[in-house]
Amino acid sequence: MSVDRNKRASALGALLVSALALGGCATSIADMPLVGTPADAPSRPKENGAYLPVEELPPARDDAAMAPAERDKIKAELIAARNRQAAAAAAKDAGPKPHDGTASRPPSDQTIKDQTAK
Repeated sequence: MSVDRNKRASALGALLVSALALGGCATSIADMPLVGTPADAPSRPKENGAYLPVEELPPARDDAAMAPAERDKIKAELIAARNRQAAAAAAKDAGPKPHDGTASRPPSDQTIKDQTAK
């Protein structure tokens, strides 16, 4: 009986493997008439599109992308902006630090009276 069971298992295994192998060659599920595509989906083209021209280079430009004078002007503006930001950051870092407790307290009434009396 075990021989019959082994043959049956082998036959089922071969059938399963062949079904899976042939299933890979079948058309896609979207092309099947029962499943198909939704009614509002655009229709598929009859022919497959051509491959993109990978090795074809674009034509050379007739004029430069940017004039050298304009490029130098923009470069100078960017360098000036960078220098302004660096100077502002350095001034901010060099300012008084409120960690000692005196910079964060508002002046007292007595300090204001002393300053106005001078």
